[in-house]
Amino acid sequence: MEIFSNCKLSNFFGITFKSTTCKCMFLAATILILRVLLLPPAPAFGGIEWTNLVSIPALSLSSSSESGIRQDKFLEVPQIVWGLNNQKIAFARACLTARMLNRTLLMPSLSASLFYKEIDLLQPISFDKVFEFEKFNSLCGGFVRLGRYSDLLNQTQVLEMQKGSGRKWTLERDMDQLVQYSRDPFDQHEVIRIVGKNPFLWHDHWPVKDYASVFECLVWVDEITKEADRVVSKIKTIGKKARGETDRSSLQPLPYVAVHMRIEIDWMIHCEKREQRLNTNKICSSKKEIMERVGNLRNTVGLETPAVVYLAVADKLLNDSSLLEGWEEGFLPYEKKKLGVDGIYNKYPYLIQSAIDFEVCSRADIFVGNSYSTFSSLIVLERTQKMIRMGASSSGMCKTDLRWPSYAYNIAGESNGPMKWITNMSDASLKAVSYGTHNLSC
Repeated sequence: MEIFSNCKLSNFFGITFKSTTCKCMFLAATILILRVLLLPPAPAFGGIEWTNLVSIPALSLSSSSESGIRQDKFLEVPQIVWGLNNQKIAFARACLTARMLNRTLLMPSLSASLFYKEIDLLQPISFDKVFEFEKFNSLCGGFVRLGRYSDLLNQTQVLEMQKGSGRKWTLERDMDQLVQYSRDPFDQHEVIRIVGKNPFLWHDHWPVKDYASVFECLVWVDEITKEADRVVSKIKTIGKKARGETDRSSLQPLPYVAVHMRIEIDWMIHCEKREQRLNTNKICSSKKEIMERVGNLRNTVGLETPAVVYLAVADKLLNDSSLLEGWEEGFLPYEKKKLGVDGIYNKYPYLIQSAIDFEVCSRADIFVGNSYSTFSSLIVLERTQKMIRMGASSSGMCKTDLRWPSYAYNIAGESNGPMKWITNMSDASLKAVSYGTHNLSC
């Protein structure tokens, strides 16, 4: 007020200023007046106050972040358990939870063993022993981010966030909790540690395309890729010999079929219970039904024979020594032992064995699996992504002559062959992939 008193009113309206201070004050006042006149009121939009809206926090481009996700705030999750693909889903769900909280996910511990019920028997394995850490951040930059515990400044002051469970813990309550922890005072903590159940069982708030974006950033470490190369090479060598071809007589890659043959003891018990619970008969498939429907591919898609059929099966849980018997003429079934690659698998824990099998099935010219299996579902999702990258449209992916076709043997298709299968990338949640479906988009 004292400064303004030194400037006469005539100076304001006469545009004549002898004092530099008066000039500055006039300029500031002008800016304030223009701002009030030209800018819309901030508190409301269409009658709704912004402060009352529940929204996902926007990504912060703070000085501590180069790619949109904060690098000075972290989320810690429990050890990830169960099978390979349940673990991949749990990891992606943890990443998307961290993204919503605008935090870097601390690199989680995976589980090399399958003893998910006996926690004491779980064999932990670091994420970067299975997937490329730096490659993940490079490919997913700006979307989600992984960090190491060495990035922490203070490893003692951690805020614990208890994930709810049971029927009373609804999707809405879970979202409310996430929104709450994305704000002050919770958001001030460097680390939020989620305690409770496995991330695979957390509520799903994100569409398939968000999960797919995370999955695309998961690149196997070189050791796993090289072992898969060895298995695929064996399959193709057998295919060439079966057709009487030499390495020089054919430059075209020889097709092979991969079948995720779910007939193990644990699966048959599980699928029968699910059929009873869902009142359906479209989950379990006997060995005979699988062989028959795979054999009918010769009529439905014009599959050339002889064709090598790689059977991806958990050998230790299999109670059937006649796995390779009864196949139609022209179909040459091979599992790990007959293929001569059981030594490759046996030197690794369960998780790595499953990763090698996943890669072998993913590369197959034709893949046939069970639509209620998470392993099969994520392979089909990856193959659907491959077709999209090749320019295929949603309707075009159901054509029989397109590369990377996938089928479900538990659902009858044309001429009693397996049903054509693609992932619905526009699904609002991952439920169909996580828990299975007989709606296969084709």
